[in-house]
Parts: sequence; structure tokens; C-alpha cells
Amino acid sequence: MADEDLRGRRALVTGGASGIGLACAHSFAARGAHVIIADRDADAASMAARAVNGEAWVVDLSETAEVQNAAVDVDILVNNAGIQRVSPLVDFDPDAFRLMQRLMVESPFLLVRAALPGMYERGWGRIVNISSVHGLRASAFKSAYVVAKHALEGLSKVTALEGAPYGVTSNCVNPAYVRTPLVEKQIADQAKVHGIDETEVIEKIMLTEMAVKRLVEVDEVASLVTWLASDHAGMVTGSSYAMDGGWTAR
Repeated sequence: MADEDLRGRRALVTGGASGIGLACAHSFAARGAHVIIADRDADAASMAARAVNGEAWVVDLSETAEVQNAAVDVDILVNNAGIQRVSPLVDFDPDAFRLMQRLMVESPFLLVRAALPGMYERGWGRIVNISSVHGLRASAFKSAYVVAKHALEGLSKVTALEGAPYGVTSNCVNPAYVRTPLVEKQIADQAKVHGIDETEVIEKIMLTEMAVKRLVEVDEVASLVTWLASDHAGMVTGSSYAMDGGWTAR
């Protein structure tokens, strides 16, 4: 891959101020792309945008009425923003469930819908949806997250079929537990739900299904995302790329 093979491309990364999103932003910028950081944390978004010589879009993507009217003129869209709640179904807060669907299903739909016309006109586009191993498998106590990620998989496949005649690809990246603030927050939640010490959560809960016994690193995810956004991945669409240390091989 050329060092600046994305020069001239505009990339929007949601949840781009930290974790996977920030790693993707840096990777795109290193390849020459102009990066737009979408995040609800204004200070973090501005700091991240300065670091990649890009721009910040301060937005709460769960407020979908605001997203619906947004102008999204980009060549690359990475739907990454997400949150997690860990709770048994019988105790799951319905408002939290709805919030997660708005943020992780409805908002990606609206952003894809807004971005496609420009991509179609230019005859080139890349949509990468940061799904999860939970887009391919289920786990107890994560009903809203599993539902949202499975829905994102469906959206990605439909986008791939409709976008193919116009040079637009759409794919999912499906990591297991990634070393991010979101996962660190889960450790405490998982410990509470399962009644174990936080020190036991990674080994006994997070890594139990994985053949490779470690967390995924954000740069590993960003590397795959950047390849999917390149010209080299023009024939890759409608796919889901497990980065799960062998979890889904079982």
C-alpha cells in the first residue's frame, strides 16, 4: 500500500476522539486523507482533530433528529461510535436499550444514507462499520449491544448490494474485546453481573472463547479498517472480518 494512497479522500470517523476511532483517524491521516472527527466530547474531538490536522464535528449521534439533517460529503465513512450496557434482560432499562439502537443502528443508517449520494456521484466510496464479535455471536447480559451489532451487519450487507454498481463498498470489522475505555468500563460491569472480582473478568469472561489469550489492540483494528478503505479492497464488499483471536472458529 502506498504511503499516501488516500490523499485527496475525505474520511468521517464517528466516536473518533478515542479508542478505535482515534486509531483509525491517525491511520487515515498517515495515508494522506483529510479526517473529520465526530464525537460528542467537544474538547476531545478538537484535540483529536488537531492531532491529525483534520476537523471536528461535535455531535451527539444518539440525537438522531440532528443527524438526519446533517450534510455528509465524504469518501470514507467509519461507523464506530458505540456504548455498552451489561445487565440481565429482565432488568435491562428500556430507555438504555432504545438509546443504544439510536446510536448504533439508526445513526449509522442516517449517515450512510447521507453519504451515499456523493459517493455514487464520484463513483467511489468506502463504508466500514465497526461491528463486533457480538455481531456474529451472542453473549448473555448484552441484549441491546448484540441486537444493535446484528442490525449493523444487516445494514452493511444491504449497503454493499446497493452500492456495488457505483463503486461503493461496505464491510464490517468484528473485533473481540479491544483495549479501549469502553472495555475497561465493562470490566467493572461484568464483575458485578457475574459476582466475581474485577481481576478475574479478563481471564474468565473476556478471553474464555478466544484461542489467542489477549485483548485486541486499537492499532490492529485500524490497520484492517484502513486496508478496507483503500483501492486494494475494491472487490471486498458485504463481508464481515472477524478479528477475534479464534472466537468464531469454535
